[in-house]
Amino acid sequence: MKEKVKNKELSWLSFNGRLLQEANDPSVPLVERFKFLGIFSSNLDEFFRVRVAILRRLKKLGKKAIKVVGGDPKEILQTIYETVLAQQAEFDKIYQELLKLLATKNIFILDENGLDAAQQTYVRNFFRQKIRPLLIPLMIDQIEDFPDLKDHSIYLAIRMSKSSDATRYKYALIEVPTNLTSRFVILPESNGKKFIMLLDDVIRFSLKNIFSIFQFDQFEAYTIKLTRDAELDLDDDISESFLRKMSKGLAQRKKGNPVRFIYDQAIPEDFLKYLTTRLREQKKLEDNLIPGGRYHNFKDFIQFPNLGSPALVYKAAPPLPHPLLVGSASIFEKIREQDILLHYPYQTFNYIIDFLREAAIDPHVVSIKVTLYRVARDSNVINALINASRNGKHVTVMMELQARFDEEANIHWSRRLQEEGVHVIHSSPGFKVHSKLILVKRKVRKKVTLYANIGTGNLHESTAKLYSDHALLTADPRLTNEVRKVFESLENNFNRYVYRHLLVSPFNMRQKLNKLIDTEIKNVGKGNPAYIFVKLNNLTDPKIIGKLYEASQAGVEIRLMVRGMFSLIPGIKGMSENINATGTIDRFLEHTRIFVFCHSGNEKYYLSSADWMPRNLDRRIEVAAPIYDKTLQKEIKDFLNIHWRDNVKTRLLNKRLDNQYFRNGKDIRVRAQTLLYRYFQDKLKPAPEAPAEKVPEEKTEVIV
Repeated sequence: MKEKVKNKELSWLSFNGRLLQEANDPSVPLVERFKFLGIFSSNLDEFFRVRVAILRRLKKLGKKAIKVVGGDPKEILQTIYETVLAQQAEFDKIYQELLKLLATKNIFILDENGLDAAQQTYVRNFFRQKIRPLLIPLMIDQIEDFPDLKDHSIYLAIRMSKSSDATRYKYALIEVPTNLTSRFVILPESNGKKFIMLLDDVIRFSLKNIFSIFQFDQFEAYTIKLTRDAELDLDDDISESFLRKMSKGLAQRKKGNPVRFIYDQAIPEDFLKYLTTRLREQKKLEDNLIPGGRYHNFKDFIQFPNLGSPALVYKAAPPLPHPLLVGSASIFEKIREQDILLHYPYQTFNYIIDFLREAAIDPHVVSIKVTLYRVARDSNVINALINASRNGKHVTVMMELQARFDEEANIHWSRRLQEEGVHVIHSSPGFKVHSKLILVKRKVRKKVTLYANIGTGNLHESTAKLYSDHALLTADPRLTNEVRKVFESLENNFNRYVYRHLLVSPFNMRQKLNKLIDTEIKNVGKGNPAYIFVKLNNLTDPKIIGKLYEASQAGVEIRLMVRGMFSLIPGIKGMSENINATGTIDRFLEHTRIFVFCHSGNEKYYLSSADWMPRNLDRRIEVAAPIYDKTLQKEIKDFLNIHWRDNVKTRLLNKRLDNQYFRNGKDIRVRAQTLLYRYFQDKLKPAPEAPAEKVPEEKTEVIV
């Protein structure tokens, strides 16, 4: 499959390039464009901490690693560095253009050299009151060992001298504080103009004050940043609990090997050489030095302030109520009547909180079981579970400690829940529970009813406002009894169970997907209609890709909508000419996973927590739930059809992965996320009376 599958790391960089396109798109509100630069930067940090770190580890294996990653890790790393440098140049170009556009709105970002007298006074006072107590300068020319640089932090590398002797330098290092509410300092307005200053530049402006005892008059300050390997190495000591092992692993992560040293490209060569020579990890940095701009940790720009008009940000799109739940006294009563499908962020996530709160106080509820992968910082989900435990319910939480970069938070929540009497269980090392499940057991007299939530996204009220996800609320025994089996498996060392309705990784999902694809192949041979429509975050599994190629060659129509990593190569004659693939990047992050199979016209619909990657199908607990309700099937079909029509924010995923926009040649511009919001708004309107006669449908433009 080597020549038929694209490297997933390189395809990921193509995805991150689509975020740069959004930052460069004039139709995106100006402040939102800064935020896309922040998302691009945040993603790239994680990419180096995880994907590049793994490739660097594999590089040591030599030829053995080629089978693992489908290519020579050394060559892949070289291509990654070349691509990142090109994207960094594009990033810097876009940033400079955005600064010019800000100026047209009378908003200016000032550095330490652009302040007038009044602004200088303000910055001095701000520094003295807010910043100086937080700074601990390290005089690196006075200490034997260069200090360990933190992974998430940025530093100002400072060189000082006197004009009377500019050849003798003194060196210092200052960590830019992260414990302030914002990295952006808002300066007083002047003559209708508004001003922003980055915290880095406030410190640069104040260097003479910080180092006043030395009486220097010349200062240089350049930003540096070290990115470390974030993979956790867990020991095999069976006498320790997994929670303790995770805690130790997190402590070791802080000293992980460096995978990137990024620096201000304006730094003089001799100063850079001094820094890299002093770094105790210098030998490991040889092929990881990456020049950047004046500012690092651009992820902070996700919180870029709006000092202008509302037109500089997206128009508010508050989450909508669900038409079946408006004014409902009991969410359980509604679920008993029929399945309910929630569409985030178009509809509110609060119904999940209501579901848990009602379960917490309902005297007939016996138990609540939940899988948690990521939760909000101030989680209402956690609060509801604690209240349920206090109210005497048997609460079981499967808390995934290995949710990357949320490990510390999940350890905290595990301990907090245990303090409240909640039964907390954890997965095994190297094996994650990624499914998004809630199961509530309710008993009235001797009759037991199970209620379940089966979702595509985390039980996280903050991301539910930004991520496009689905959640099925159901009391259908075909589904709830199998959700119960999933929890029994988690509580009993991952025992196998037979699932006739749910697709559950790693037990039957891969096999069932293969069978569903084979059915489409057979139906082509019978002359029946055959198609497969799939929406995913990532598609990298070589075996599934091979199966899709087989289906394409048989004549099955395949439509793929993939946001991130994409290793399949569409449109190749004799291999994949019946596969069309697109990806959408817009205001909301496309996160939901949907599988649709024609099945001779009796369509099969699934919502899933799983992408089509080896890890999801073989090394995680994942769940895909069939949608049996015909009304909900139509909602999903409408959802997908609106996405297929998007010709504003959709890119073609071709063999070059060059991020060409999809343009269908029509004059009508369709932006899926805007149209979907209207679609769910319309569901809240009273049904119109039947017209006396059918009115021909008119084509109308979708405003974007």
